[in-house]
This record gives sequence, structure tokens and C-alpha cells, in this order.
Amino acid sequence: MRCLIVTPEKTVLDVEAGFVVLPLYDGEYGILPKHLPVVARMGAGDVRIHSEQQDNKPVCFYVEGGFVEVLDDTIVVMSLLAIPVNELDVKKAEIQLQKAIDRPASTPELARIREEQLYNRRARLKTAQKYKENSEKK
Repeated sequence: MRCLIVTPEKTVLDVEAGFVVLPLYDGEYGILPKHLPVVARMGAGDVRIHSEQQDNKPVCFYVEGGFVEVLDDTIVVMSLLAIPVNELDVKKAEIQLQKAIDRPASTPELARIREEQLYNRRARLKTAQKYKENSEKK
């Protein structure tokens, strides 16, 4: 099956995949070939694309929000942000999380924005830590 990750700026990835794991808003979601059509809201976290082309080592990207569409053996991940996990920096993610924690939330709108940023920054830090640990074990 074909897997694409697109942002407003460009197509980040276009590969053949054997298995894909996505961070939906309410949990992880796995997709195998011949999957039924689906449209779902993405959360923040890592997308893992397993492919025979990469010797079954997953290609991983961090995404924040967006949507996924599965149709005719094609997965299209549409997100405002898609970063290869090896480009994530734990220290930078910690600083970004602290800024989100310190952000004022004096109105309902500011509180909603702060909560969304906290969700995204925690997911980014968790993903950065996960892949830093994995690269250190090798």
C-alpha cells in the first residue's frame, strides 16, 4: 500500500508500506494493506511506517494534528507539521514544554490554546525521548 505524509508546504514522504501505525487523537491506530476506507483526526505523536524497502525498519515522523485518509490501499497523512524523529531534540522539546506551561491562560480562549500547546509539547518531548533512548541502545 502507498503511504504519503503531506504538509501545507510539501509532500514529506511517499513510500510503499506494509504496515503503518498512526497517533490518532484517541490512541494509536494500525493499518495493514486492504484496510477499509477511513477518515480520522490525528493527534500528536510518531507515525511509524514499516516497509520491506527499509528492511522492515520503520521510518518514523513526529506529527501534530491533522487528518488521515485511508482509501483504495493508499494512506494520506495530512498534518501541519511532520518532522523526522531523528531531528527532534530533547532539550529543545523540554524548553518548548516549559514555555507552554508558563503561557498565561486568563481567558477561556487562552486556556484552550494553552491546553492544546501542552498536549502537543508533551507529545513532542515524549517522542524525542523515546527515539533518543532507541538510538542510544544501538
